[in-house]
Amino acid sequence: MNKSLSYVLVTPYTIAKSRTGGVLSRLLSRTDLSLVGAQMFAPDEKFAVDYSASLRSRAPQNQLMLLADYAKSNLGPSGGRPHRTLLLLFYGENPCEQLLNACGHIYTQHVEMDAFSGETIRDTYSDLIFSPDNPTEVRYFEPAVFTPRSQDEADNDLRFIAKFLEGKENIVENITYPDPSVIERTLVIIKPDNWKYNSSRPGTIIDMFSRTGLRIIGIKVHRFSLSQALEFYGSVEGVLKEKLARNYGQRAYELLEKEFGFKLSPKLAETIKTDFGIECAKNQFYQIVEFMSGIHPGSSNDEDPSKPGDVKCMILIYEGINAVNKIRDVLGPTDPLKAPDGTVRREFGSNVMINTAHASDSIESYEKEKNIVKINENSVVSIIKESLG
Repeated sequence: MNKSLSYVLVTPYTIAKSRTGGVLSRLLSRTDLSLVGAQMFAPDEKFAVDYSASLRSRAPQNQLMLLADYAKSNLGPSGGRPHRTLLLLFYGENPCEQLLNACGHIYTQHVEMDAFSGETIRDTYSDLIFSPDNPTEVRYFEPAVFTPRSQDEADNDLRFIAKFLEGKENIVENITYPDPSVIERTLVIIKPDNWKYNSSRPGTIIDMFSRTGLRIIGIKVHRFSLSQALEFYGSVEGVLKEKLARNYGQRAYELLEKEFGFKLSPKLAETIKTDFGIECAKNQFYQIVEFMSGIHPGSSNDEDPSKPGDVKCMILIYEGINAVNKIRDVLGPTDPLKAPDGTVRREFGSNVMINTAHASDSIESYEKEKNIVKINENSVVSIIKESLG
């Protein structure tokens, strides 16, 4: 069966209530689709009106009318302020059917409270409240997410969304703070070990970071190129050589003497302790680069080092007071075995290299890192165009 592209829009209310992680967990764990793109954006009034009109033009079902009314009233700006909406792109077989099953249906008739199971996203995060005096009158409606019912609808919506997103930056700046000087931004990477297979892990990690009270203002699915990974982790190579090279060399020296049963000359011993130790530290650095990009340095002489690698990660930008320290407190130290209980790395990390996530350690690091990964560039539009032809 042919594979195709579909989408989920996460509503501004769902994002504001920090339910993004929970929604993503359901979508990843309840489908076999690949998350190929993500972008936070702020719809304008025209987007809301046009998207609403598109929903209304489809089969005149009650649930679509509710969704159309909601889109017109809630996706666009209110009080002059635009709101964050999250686009998630999924690729695979029958994406519309799979996403609709994960998102759940909207019940346009009164349903007893105990009849809900919490199985779908809408069971858990949406609300449809009827008047106690008139069971046909909707008092409050929050759908949590939008997703199309058919591939034709998906294709039409994606063309419309791509046209709106063309040229838009990947950071949403929709709040003016009373004192901007106390506001920080920081960069988080949900590393490749979380994306080997579909699971709730990436969403759960986002959910854990939500306890900081910080706002996600930028997000994208990213594949590190070899050159990006080398630049991003370049400083680590020096640290590894400084802190580990001598230890590696000492261990090698001791093993050789034990294996061959004679004392090495001081000159040879010193060579092993220095040169061999440096090679070991360099190899550790190369393993980090390969882990993040899927490409081992030196093994791709014929490849373009700027070409996106074979493994993916997710990059998020958080904003708020003391953002750097708040995120790093939830993340935990580099070694998961030394991380406190309840931190991201303690929960999901394996060792100092496969430690599930990265976060900027300073504002200066954030400024450097966001430039390396080109945070203001997002591949969502090109993915849509390539899929639709």
